[in-house]
Amino acid sequence: MTTETLNISEAELVEYSQAHNEPSWMTDLRKEALKLTETLEMPKPDKTKIDKWDFDSFKQLETTSDKYKDINDVPDSIEKVIDVEKSENLIIQHNNTLAFSRVSESAQKDGVIIEGLAEALVNHGDLVQKYLMQDAVTVDEHRLTALHTALINGGIFVYVPKNVVVENPIQYVVLHDDENASFFNHVIIATEQSAEVTYVENYLSDVSGEGSQVNIVSEVIAGANSKITYGAVDYLDKGFTGHIIRRGVTEADASINWALGLMNEGNQIIDNTTNLIGDRSTSELKSVAVGTGSQKSNVTSKIVQYGVETDGYILKHGVVEDSATIIFNGIGYIKHGGSKSVANQESRVLMLSEKARGDANPILLIDEDDVEAGHAASVGRVDDEQLYYLMSRGISQQEAERLVIHGFLDPVVRELPIEDVKRQLREVIELKVAK
Repeated sequence: MTTETLNISEAELVEYSQAHNEPSWMTDLRKEALKLTETLEMPKPDKTKIDKWDFDSFKQLETTSDKYKDINDVPDSIEKVIDVEKSENLIIQHNNTLAFSRVSESAQKDGVIIEGLAEALVNHGDLVQKYLMQDAVTVDEHRLTALHTALINGGIFVYVPKNVVVENPIQYVVLHDDENASFFNHVIIATEQSAEVTYVENYLSDVSGEGSQVNIVSEVIAGANSKITYGAVDYLDKGFTGHIIRRGVTEADASINWALGLMNEGNQIIDNTTNLIGDRSTSELKSVAVGTGSQKSNVTSKIVQYGVETDGYILKHGVVEDSATIIFNGIGYIKHGGSKSVANQESRVLMLSEKARGDANPILLIDEDDVEAGHAASVGRVDDEQLYYLMSRGISQQEAERLVIHGFLDPVVRELPIEDVKRQLREVIELKVAK
């Protein structure tokens, strides 16, 4: 149940901040955020009651773990997900420890910053302050954003200067292999004018996350005429209670494209929003989710279009089995002044058992006349005849359901803009449905 008092004091937060040599403004921000947790209300996700979810309990703020001296030390669980040898821009977080960092010579030469957030706060404090909880997300949005800000204990900072194209994708991997670890990670991806970057993150569990938290905020800021492609495959243990915000802001002619595999096994609230501020800016938001066991997932995908001639597209497919629940909320919002803009979305949920529950809620909010908008949504149960046909060919029921799941999700997976995310996602889907 959500508690009123956190098991950490202001003095302990200050001690943590000073131990990590954070700038004074960050220490003050933590203190301010901690006070706000006492007065701000919880978020109210549509059709999901979270009053009995525990977002506060965590065993310790920082779980320090081994660092990896070189590539050969990287554990097999990470090697199975990414090709470490070929990842030229790589940050690995081992529980709450920055365990491995490698940045290509070309990126360094071009002035690209790729650092763990704790490292960036020390080395580039003023630049981090420019973006942290400023545009995409605010500290006082609700109690969980304040909680996140107070307890930030990991993350990554990526900054790409004007006219720089980062040739090799940036890979950020978080490995959870200590039951005491919780993740209040903060991600900042910022591009200046006409820059371009592809970023991929993975969350992996090797042990139980019972009684732990994952409260993540990603802020993605695309300067004028820049392009950011953001991929993620989340696969954390069912013991985690999750609140995940990934938000973007675009200037004129910029684009932010998302490719998300929402495979965590615990209860989770997910908010993925892009604010198309600049004229002619665009965003594609593509995601897949699989719910198993008694898991509850509430996924809000939102594109808010302020500028003229903006283009937003949302595509989501989800599969639920056992007694799991998935709620898809898709929101396309064209603001007054956003003339000649386009907003389209498609959400589909497939239920594989009698107790599974799915809900797809397409919402269009249009404050302008000269626009184009449309939506499609469906929720349905697996076709028994389809299963029967497969089983009549000698395929077991479990294998038949596996084929149906892959077939249902693959139209979205195929459209994802990052090849590594496609591969990772297919593998994680296989792991999840095989349990």
